[in-house]
Amino acid sequence: MCLMLQTIVCSKEAVRCIQSERQALLQFKAGLSDDFGMFSSWKTADCCQWKGIGCSNLTGHVLMLDLHGNSNDDDDDDDNTFYIKGGIHESLMELQQLKYLNLSGNYFDGSNIPSFLGSLKDLTYLDLSNCYFGGQIPIQFESLSNLKYLNLSYNNLDGLIPHQLGDLSNLQFLDLNNNHLEGSIPSQLGNLSNLQILDLLENYLKGKIPSQLGKLMNLQELYLGGYGDSALTIDHRDQSGGQWLSNLTSLTHLYMLSISNLNRFNSWLQMVGKLPKLRELGLKNCGLDDSFILSMSPNKFNFSTSLSILDLSRNNFISFAVFQWLSNISSNLVKLDLSGNLLETPPSKNRLNICTLRSLELRVNNFTENLQSILHYFSNGCVRNSLELLDLSFNGITGTIPDLSIFTTLNTLDLSVNQLSGKIPRGSSLPFQLEHLSIASNSLEGRIPKSFWLNACKLKSLHMSSNNFSEEFQIIIHHLSRCARYSLQVLDLSKNEINGTIPDLSVFSVLDILDISKNSLNGEILEDIRFPPNLRKLLMYKNSLKGVISDFHFSGMSMLKDLYLFDNSLTLIFTKNWVPPFQLRNIVLSSCKLGPTFPKWIKTQKNFQVLDISNAGISDNVPEWFWATLSSQECNRINISYNNLIGLIPNLHIKNKCAFLHLSSNEFEGSIPPFLRGAIAIDLSKNKFSDSRPFLCANGIDITLGQLDLSNNQLFGRMPDCWSNFEILVYVDLSHNKFSGKIPTSMGSLVKLQALLLRNNNLTEEIPLSLMNCTKLIMLDMRDNRLEGLIPYWIGSKLKELQALSLQRNNFFGSLPFELCYLQNIQLLDLSMNNLSGRIPKCIKNFTSMTQSQGLPEDKYDIRYGSIGFDLNALLTWKGVEQVFKSIELELLKSIDLSSNCFSEEIPPEIANLIQLVSLNLSRNNLIGKIPSNVGKLTSLDFLDLSRNKLLGSIPSSLSQIDRLGVLDLSHNQLSGEIPKSTQLQSFNASSYEDNLDLCGPPLVKLCVEGGSPHEPKVKIQDDKDLLLSRGFYISLTFGFIIGFWGVFGSILIKRSWRHAYFKFMNNLVDNVYMKCRRSFKD
Repeated sequence: MCLMLQTIVCSKEAVRCIQSERQALLQFKAGLSDDFGMFSSWKTADCCQWKGIGCSNLTGHVLMLDLHGNSNDDDDDDDNTFYIKGGIHESLMELQQLKYLNLSGNYFDGSNIPSFLGSLKDLTYLDLSNCYFGGQIPIQFESLSNLKYLNLSYNNLDGLIPHQLGDLSNLQFLDLNNNHLEGSIPSQLGNLSNLQILDLLENYLKGKIPSQLGKLMNLQELYLGGYGDSALTIDHRDQSGGQWLSNLTSLTHLYMLSISNLNRFNSWLQMVGKLPKLRELGLKNCGLDDSFILSMSPNKFNFSTSLSILDLSRNNFISFAVFQWLSNISSNLVKLDLSGNLLETPPSKNRLNICTLRSLELRVNNFTENLQSILHYFSNGCVRNSLELLDLSFNGITGTIPDLSIFTTLNTLDLSVNQLSGKIPRGSSLPFQLEHLSIASNSLEGRIPKSFWLNACKLKSLHMSSNNFSEEFQIIIHHLSRCARYSLQVLDLSKNEINGTIPDLSVFSVLDILDISKNSLNGEILEDIRFPPNLRKLLMYKNSLKGVISDFHFSGMSMLKDLYLFDNSLTLIFTKNWVPPFQLRNIVLSSCKLGPTFPKWIKTQKNFQVLDISNAGISDNVPEWFWATLSSQECNRINISYNNLIGLIPNLHIKNKCAFLHLSSNEFEGSIPPFLRGAIAIDLSKNKFSDSRPFLCANGIDITLGQLDLSNNQLFGRMPDCWSNFEILVYVDLSHNKFSGKIPTSMGSLVKLQALLLRNNNLTEEIPLSLMNCTKLIMLDMRDNRLEGLIPYWIGSKLKELQALSLQRNNFFGSLPFELCYLQNIQLLDLSMNNLSGRIPKCIKNFTSMTQSQGLPEDKYDIRYGSIGFDLNALLTWKGVEQVFKSIELELLKSIDLSSNCFSEEIPPEIANLIQLVSLNLSRNNLIGKIPSNVGKLTSLDFLDLSRNKLLGSIPSSLSQIDRLGVLDLSHNQLSGEIPKSTQLQSFNASSYEDNLDLCGPPLVKLCVEGGSPHEPKVKIQDDKDLLLSRGFYISLTFGFIIGFWGVFGSILIKRSWRHAYFKFMNNLVDNVYMKCRRSFKD
C-alpha cells in the first residue's frame, strides 16, 4: 500500500484536507450506521487526520479511503467483529483523486454496487468483497483504466461477467469468487496481459473455458469452477488438447472445480503436468477415477519437485493404487486431499511411501475396516515419520482406539463420525506431539484408561462428544491437569454418560471452550471452585447439577462470552450490586432459579445477542431498563416466558431491534405497546393482555413481523381492522381470546400468510371474501366460533396449498362445495359440529396427500419467513379427547372429521382410495346404505367412528384387514348379520357394536345361528327366592310412590308460590327437550 500511494501523508503536516472533500466524506458517513466506532475520529476539522483517510502530502486531496470491516459470521471471532452498514452515498464522486478504496467486510444489505464508482478514474485499488452487495457488476467499471486490483468476492452478485472488464489493461488481480454470476467466461479476459491472479470459483458459470486465457503469460494463480456440478467444460474442439494451458509457465496455483468433462481429456491433464512452477493443484469434483489417472504415465509430468499441494477430493477413486501413482509424479508432495471419494480398505501388505507427506485428508470415503488395520498401512512406511495431520472422519471405520504413539510427528488426528465402539484398551496412548484429537460421534464407552492421557502434554483441543463414556469428570480433569493444563484450549465432552460433579478448573489457564453438556453430571457445585480465567464458552446445560452459583465462581472471567447452564437445578445468587467482569453474548439460563426478583446484573450486559431466562422462578415487574435493551443493535432473541412476570409493558418511544421475543406464559396485562413491532417473531400468548389495537394499528413504525402469537389472552371486542400494515406476516395465532363480530376484511391483505389460527373466539357472520387472496395458506383454523353461511367455494379453488382446515363447531350449513376436492395437499379436514347437509362428495378421492403412500414432501407444515421456520399446532378431537398436535406429529396425522352434521345418502366407496388416512369420523349424521365393502383398503386407519347413523347391512369382512385399527365405533346403526371373525374385530368392547338390533357374534352377547341371524342366549329361570325383584320389592315400591307423590304435589297444591314455580320449571323443561329432540333429528 505504501508503495502504491507514495504521496499519501503519513505524518501530521500543515497541509489540510480540501473542504469540499471533507463535506463529501461527512455526507458519506451520514448514510451509514456505525455501531463499532469506526467513525469515532471523524470529528476534527482536518479530514486527513481521520482514521481510514489518507491525503496527498502536496495537494491535500483524499487519495485513500480504507474503512474495511470484519463482518465475519463466525461466532468464535466476535471479538474482532466491526463493520458499518447502510448505503454508499454518491458524494464520493467528489473524491476524483481517490486511488485506493477499501470497503470490504461491511454490510450493505443487498444493495447494488453504485455505478458512479466508475467515475473515480484514478482508482488503482478497489476492494468491495464480503459486503452483501447484490445486483450486477456495473459496466461503468470499464472506465477504471488505472485499476490494478479489483476484488468483488463473497457477495450476492448475479448476471453476466461484463466483457468490458477485459479492457482494464493494467489489472493484475481480479477476484469474483463466491457470487451468483451466470453465463460464460468472457473471452475478452484473455486481453488482461498484466493479470497475475484470476479467481472465478463458486459461481454459476457455464459453457466452454475460453482458450484465450492462454494469453495471460503473467498469470500465477487461476481458479475456475462453480457450485455443485458446474456447467463449465473443456472445449472438445480444442485439438491441441489444452495446449493453451501449457503457455501459462508462471502458474503456481491451479484449481479446477466441478469441470464436468475433464475426465475425458487426459491430454489436458498432461498439459497441466508440464507447468514447471506449479505448487498447488486442485481438481475437485471432476469425475476422475482410477482408470483415468493410472492410464497416464508418471514420466509425462514435469512438476516432480514443485508440486506440494494436491486436492483430488470429491472424485471417484476407489483403489489405493492412486497413492503409488502419486508418489511417482511428485517427490515433494506435502498435502494431499482425497476426501469425498470411494476409497476402500487399503491393502494390508502395501505401505505408503510418500515420505514428504505431512497432511492427508481422507474423510467421507468408504473405509469399513478395523481402525488398527487402516493405521497399520500408514505406519508401515516412511510417512509414519512425516505425517502431521490425518483425517479419517465420516467413514465406517470399526474397532476401538489402538496405541497411537507410533506416529511420532502426528499433530492432528480426526476419527470423528465413524463406528468405533467398545472401551479404549489399557496401554493405548496418544502421540507425544498431538495437539488436536477428535473421536466424537462414535460408540466408544466405559472408563478411559490412565495410559490414554500420558502423552497429552501438548494437547490443545480434545473432542470426545457423542459417545458413551462413563468416566467421572473429576478423574478426567485430574489426568488432563497433570500435563495439559498449560496447553488445553478446547475440551468437548458433551453427549456422553460422564458423571460426578464439577471440580476446580482454574488451573487450565488457556482453556477457551468447555462443553460438558448433555451428560450425567450431578451433585452440588462447591462454593470454593472456580472456572478457567480465560474461558470464553461455558456449556454445562442438560445435566443434573445442583447448588448455588455465585459471583465468586465467575470472578476474573473477563473473557466469558457464552454461558449455557439451562436444564439444571442450579440457583444463581449474586450480591445486590454485582457487576460481572464479562460482557456476555449468549445468556441461556432457562430452568435455573434466578428469582423471585428480576435479576439486576443483566442490566450490565450491553452486547448480548441471546437472553433466555425462561422458567426461572421470577415473580416481579419487569424494570423499564430491560425493555430499553430491545433497542440494542446486538439483540437477536429474548425469552422471558414461563415466569410470573406481572404488570404493564410501558409504551416506550424506542425502536425494537430484537428479532425474536418470547414473553408467553406470564401475567402481563393491559395494552400491547407498538414499539414491540420491530421484531420478526413475537410470542405474547398465555398472558392477560386486553387490548391489541395500539400494537396493530400504530402508524410510522417499520414492520418486519413474520410471526405473531396473541393466543390465550383476554383480548375482546371487534378484531382490529389494521392488518394491511402487516403484509409480510406468515403466521398469526389469535385463538382462545374473546374477539367478537366479523373477521376484518383487511386480513385479506396478508398475501404471504401461511397459518391463520382464530379458534375459540366469538366471531360471527361469514368468512370474508378477501381471505381468498391468502393463497399461500397451509393451515386455516376457525373452529369454536359462531361463523355462519355456506362454506366458501374459494377455499378449495384459491387456497390450494391448504394442508389443515378446521371449521369445527360453527354454524355453517348447506352442502360441501365440490371445489373443496381441489385441496390435493389436505391432510387434516375437520368440519364437524355444524349444520352441513347433502352427500359426501365422491371427489374426495382427489385428496392426493391421503392417497399416495409417500405422502407430502419432508417440508410439509414448514412455515417459513426467509430462512426462519415456525412451528405449527392443531387442536384435534382424537379418540374422543381434544389434543394439541405439534408440527412433527401433524406430519404423521391424516384425518377427516365430518361428524355431528346432517350428511345423508351413502358413504361414497371412493373414500377407500384414501389409503393413508389415519382417522375417519362420520358419526352423528344421517348416512344410509351399507358400509363400503372396500373399506379394508384403509390400512393406515387407527380411528374409525361411523356411529349414530342409519347404516344397514353387514359389516364388511375387509374391515378385519386393518391391523392398525385402535378405535372402532359402529354403534347405534341398523347393521345386521354376524360380526366378521378376526382377532382384530373381536378385540373391541361390545359397546363398539351396541344398538344394532340384528347384529350378532362376539364380542356381543347375542349369538348367531346358522346363516348369521341373531339368537338370544338361553337364560336359566331362577327360583322366586333368588329373584332380585321379589314380591316385597313391589309392595315397598307402592308405599314409597304414594308417600313421595303426595309429599311433593300436596305441597304444590296448598302453597301458591310453589305451584307457580313448578309450572314455570316444567314449561322451560319442555322447551329444552323440544330443542334437543329437534337437534337430534337433524343429526
